[in-house]
Amino acid sequence: MKILIIDEMHESIIPMLQKGGHEVIYSPLITRDEILDTVSEFDGLIIRSKTPMDRDLLRRATNLKFIGRAGAGLDKIDLEYMAEKDIKLFHAAKGNRDAVAEHAIGMLLALFNKVGKADQEVRKGIWDREGNRGHELMGKTVGIMGYGNMGKSFAQRLRGFKVDILAFDKYKMDFGDDFVREVMWEKVKAEADILSIHVPLTPETRDFFTLKELKSFAKPFWLINTARGEVINFRTLNEGLDEGILRGALLDVLENEKFQKFTPEQKAEFEKLAARENVLFSPHVAGWTYESYEKINKVLVKRIKKEFKDL
Repeated sequence: MKILIIDEMHESIIPMLQKGGHEVIYSPLITRDEILDTVSEFDGLIIRSKTPMDRDLLRRATNLKFIGRAGAGLDKIDLEYMAEKDIKLFHAAKGNRDAVAEHAIGMLLALFNKVGKADQEVRKGIWDREGNRGHELMGKTVGIMGYGNMGKSFAQRLRGFKVDILAFDKYKMDFGDDFVREVMWEKVKAEADILSIHVPLTPETRDFFTLKELKSFAKPFWLINTARGEVINFRTLNEGLDEGILRGALLDVLENEKFQKFTPEQKAEFEKLAARENVLFSPHVAGWTYESYEKINKVLVKRIKKEFKDL
């Protein structure tokens, strides 16, 4: 098959695909207009998030057999049209699930132990032990919203901390075991001290966390979001923090990740968030490790090979 790679990838993917007899065009600097002009020539596309795989583009991809998404999120892909045209979709959530889980744990421990604050103070010659007294994770109840690759991997990393883990997934059943309790959403809201979000962005999850939803939790909790920023906006985060509903927030993703395109309201609300000591940010890198960069390739190529083994 003839495969076009439109985003920057770990260089190992090219020989992996070539070994399977495929012709590979690696073009990470290609523009959307250039993709539109040439996409009809290709049997496969390997993508990250450069450009939406919308109906306009897919209609021009008259020979397309598959799209390989080097990551987990599918919100920029017209899944309905792909299903109509029997275009296969492969994504690589297994490739970065370990990275996401470790990052979430790292952010949580950093916030609980005020690592960022303490580091900055010591660098300035401030030796404030009491002001940097932390919390222990042991004994807390951790709620997980979404028990797919990321949620399950996060739960596995928690097992040494002696926490109670409650997991809710609207679309999965019978996944509970001796360590993770499968529960309804209301049970998570009744008991969680910490909530970690691991759901895709869909019309159902976009802006799911309203202030009303946050207030329906039985007790104040810490929020971890390594999924999609659009599930909770800046204003709601600030309101939850102001009212003490949220004890802190760990945000690898934002409702708008292009600072230069913030609306005036987003800018004001983000600046308020950024001034808080109980909020930690990272720039959408939870799944972005040196190891996951290569593992994603292996997952994608394996799935392509399995689906098209007779070609």
